[in-house]
Amino acid sequence: MNKLITLFLFSVLMQTNIQAQTNQQHHRQLRHVVLFSFKPGSSAADIKKVEDAFRALPSKIPEIKGFEWGLNNSPEGLNQGFTHCFFLTFDSEKGREIYLPHPAHKAFGSVLKPHLEKVLVVDYWTEK
Repeated sequence: MNKLITLFLFSVLMQTNIQAQTNQQHHRQLRHVVLFSFKPGSSAADIKKVEDAFRALPSKIPEIKGFEWGLNNSPEGLNQGFTHCFFLTFDSEKGREIYLPHPAHKAFGSVLKPHLEKVLVVDYWTEK
């Protein structure tokens, strides 16, 4: 009887461990972080057009699963001129592969290019 109980408990623990690993893999997400600084001659209206164009991408590219953006407000002074941060989430590298050459993303680049001073992009898989 003890062997049967031990075998049962071992089986439950193994199943729980496999399920936890599977759930952890499914919860990982690919983050795409984009930072911009703009040319000194770009007007507030020019920059607003860039913001609006980037904010429209999730409605045009279904592979974007999450989207946030904001302006730098760090008091540390370490932003190196970057003022805008856009934060995209993908479920897979395949989603990012579709996003990068997507016509809507390319069209956004046309809006951005005349005003872009610098760009910094970092992609990473979330870890817990």
